[in-house]
Amino acid sequence: MILTDKEILAEIVKGNILIQPYDRSCLGTNSYDVHLGKHLATYKDAIIDARKHNEILHFEIPETGFVLQPATLYLGVTHEYTESHAHVPFLEGKSSVGRLGIDIHATAGKGDVGFCNTWTLEISVTQPVRVYAGMPIGQLIYFEVKGDIENLYNKKSNAKYNTRTELPVESMMWKNQF
Repeated sequence: MILTDKEILAEIVKGNILIQPYDRSCLGTNSYDVHLGKHLATYKDAIIDARKHNEILHFEIPETGFVLQPATLYLGVTHEYTESHAHVPFLEGKSSVGRLGIDIHATAGKGDVGFCNTWTLEISVTQPVRVYAGMPIGQLIYFEVKGDIENLYNKKSNAKYNTRTELPVESMMWKNQF
C-alpha cells in the first residue's frame, strides 16, 4: 500500500521517514518531490567493466545549467538526503521530466528499508536537454511493508551504498562475487 500525504507526514513526525531539507510544498498527494543536486558525474573510461572499479569524473552544474547529451550515462544526485526506517521508498521520475526525454534511473528506483542517503540518479536523455541544479527531478513514493525486518539496509555489513555523500556514486558491482 502506498502512503498518502497525511501518512507521510505522520511517519515524518514518528521519525520513520526523514527528508532533509524538507519543504512542505513538495509533498504531493502520495509522494514527495526531490530535486537535482548540483553535482553530476560521468565514467572516465569509454568502456565500463562490470568486474572492475570504474572511476567517475565529478563536476558541478553551472548556474547557467548543463546540457545533457544522448549516448552518455550521467550520474546525478538528489539534493535531498532521506532516511526510511519502516517503509520501502521508490524513486520515480516526474512526468514533466519524462516529457523532456529525461530518464532518471536505469533500474534502481527502489530503496530498501533502512536506506539513509542521497539518491544517485542514472540519467540518460533522448535528445540534448539543459538541466539545472535544484530543478524538480523525481518523486519519492513510500510503500508499507508486511512482516518484521531481519536486516535493515543501513545495518548490513555488505551494503555498498551506506556512506553518506552529496556526490553521485559509481557502480559498486565490482564488489560482488561473480
